[in-house]
Amino acid sequence: MESKQPTTNPAKDPKAKIMDGFRLYVLEHGHVPPSVYKLTKTLKIEERDFYEHFTSFGALLSSFWVEMFEKTIEDLSAQAVYTQYSVREKLLAFFFTWIEELRKNRSYLLALYDKKGANLKLPPPEVAAFKEKFNEFVKVILAEGEETGEVAKRPLITNRYHDGIWFQVWFIFQFWIKDTSTSFERTDAAIEKSVHLVFDLIGKNALDSIIDLAKLLYQNK
Repeated sequence: MESKQPTTNPAKDPKAKIMDGFRLYVLEHGHVPPSVYKLTKTLKIEERDFYEHFTSFGALLSSFWVEMFEKTIEDLSAQAVYTQYSVREKLLAFFFTWIEELRKNRSYLLALYDKKGANLKLPPPEVAAFKEKFNEFVKVILAEGEETGEVAKRPLITNRYHDGIWFQVWFIFQFWIKDTSTSFERTDAAIEKSVHLVFDLIGKNALDSIIDLAKLLYQNK
């Protein structure tokens, strides 16, 4: 009788194993491990195994933030209707989808960032890589908005629009981390109001119409 070969799952990615182990430590203890040695001892791996993938806990957390961004983009790309959205709708979709990723990791993020005396007015260093990727993403949709007329072209200012939108990203994260409303309804409202405000500012408005009229009158003197 032919015997069945046992099926085994492939070994877990060592980098993911370390990130999961770090996350579990934070969840169980309410703080980051005191040292790489302590974490690797808990995971029963060598310190060199950690340093093959990360230079520090900060680098590990940076990977986590980037991973959340990439999952958000992956989820958006899977939505067939996303490509049909206006630029305003695309930014709204990003924030709502990103918040869903945050919610999957809320306890972890609370343990990391919702501490007494914690200063979240400025993003911590581990958020820098996420910020860079977000800026690349938002510059693309802003360029699309310029083509469709949803985003106004203004000398010296247009190239800095992404900085203002990044401010909204961090504002939303700070708001969400403190939000205790049912199903985070207040965060949803904050997202809608902040995105609408952004597009009220960067979209065509009465001032632009006045400037356009003034240009026309000047050119036809």
